[in-house]
Amino acid sequence: MFISPFAQQMKESTVLAGGKPVHIVGTLPAKGSVAPAFSLTDNSMKQQSLSDYKGKYVLLNIFPSVDTGVCSASVRHFNEDAAKLPNTTVLCISKDLPFAQKRFCGAEGIKNVVMLSDFRSDFGDKYGIKIADSAMKGLLSRAVVVINPEGKIIYEEQVSDIANEPNYDAAIAAINGKS
Repeated sequence: MFISPFAQQMKESTVLAGGKPVHIVGTLPAKGSVAPAFSLTDNSMKQQSLSDYKGKYVLLNIFPSVDTGVCSASVRHFNEDAAKLPNTTVLCISKDLPFAQKRFCGAEGIKNVVMLSDFRSDFGDKYGIKIADSAMKGLLSRAVVVINPEGKIIYEEQVSDIANEPNYDAAIAAINGKS
């Protein structure tokens, strides 16, 4: 039976936030599927699209806010990994305003990842990661998606508890062809 992408997004999933259930509208696109197109805002208020990275591996590090300990740790970790990965771009995506993302990168010396804001797009809906309830309603849940140079998803992880870091090694292994 065929389920349209829109119907897939209407599903709800549950993750934890510090051990408490939080509902997510939708589910991550499945491994093997074509990555949904998106357009997000960078630190200089310009739009960046997935198509801008065609022909490269793209690692999406998705999180609620760079101003939390676990989120900032994931940006730092992938910033270090990105420098070692050939033909790969790491996009760090949150609902934070581009100004906050730029401030964070400047203060932390982050130079190997691209910070993108979902503050005025439907990215969270397209990727099935928008938090539907709790104090974090409207923010993005913690997830990692790896897209190959052909635009297909080769790895996805919806982190089961937003308070935990993603599986960095598994995401990098997918890029290195070891998953």
